[in-house]
Amino acid sequence: MEISRRSVLKTGSAAIALASLASPLEGETVPNRKNRIHQSAARWCYQKTPLADLCAYAAQIGLAGVDLLQPDEWDVPPRHGLICTMGYADGGTIADAMNRPENHAAIEAGFRKCIPLAAKAGVPNVITFSGVRRGMSDEEGARNTVIGLNRVKKIAEDHGVTICIELLNSKVDHPDYMCDHTAWGVRVVEEVNSPRVKLLYDIYHMQIMEGDLIATIRKNIASIGHFHTGGVPGRHELDHTQEVQWDAVMRAIVDTGYKGYVAQEFVPSRDPLTSLREAVDLCDV
Repeated sequence: MEISRRSVLKTGSAAIALASLASPLEGETVPNRKNRIHQSAARWCYQKTPLADLCAYAAQIGLAGVDLLQPDEWDVPPRHGLICTMGYADGGTIADAMNRPENHAAIEAGFRKCIPLAAKAGVPNVITFSGVRRGMSDEEGARNTVIGLNRVKKIAEDHGVTICIELLNSKVDHPDYMCDHTAWGVRVVEEVNSPRVKLLYDIYHMQIMEGDLIATIRKNIASIGHFHTGGVPGRHELDHTQEVQWDAVMRAIVDTGYKGYVAQEFVPSRDPLTSLREAVDLCDV
């Protein structure tokens, strides 16, 4: 069964989907990372693990941070020498966000409250979404999304925090989601024309929707502010069962000069600690 962030969080199936994380291995030392890819781990994939324990292990294996935390959690990673690499900031939901004007006021209020807090906490990115179509044309949705992002971009610019609108697949995990192709997202970002409004390019989702990952990333890197991973098919480990050649994709990202973060966002089907470290090793090119 395909597993999405929304389904795990909404149904509480993390207890079924994930094995318990063990304590960090005694005597294990921090690896000497190349740090050409700055990696983090998505919090929602490890719901059974206390956040402090996840941060401690992330630091132990040489990660830069933890991804997708709520504002009341942003102070935890710094205790372990990490940052929250992307935060939630009341930027709407997958279903209801930027493509509908009636959502813009609430999103603006959320960003006005949370983005200054993100800046203070050293959180470089916050997330938003397009919302689903519900019969709306992609043209109308793009126009509305540009209007919405123009309404909030100065908040981000003034505080040095980047708003990232996420690319998600509408085939498997998020039916009817509008920002489901890179071209649509790039058009929106280019029209908004702010250094603080970018795409969250989710490699898992875009492999499902359109493939051609390396060429697409190279062509559109100026519009990309953050990356997520996830094995295809199934959103599990980045291993030999998957169709993406992850080390090649990471080398392509490095070659663009990208300096942001790549968050591991797969749901482990085996021992979570081992799977996380193996994925981090694979992407440390």
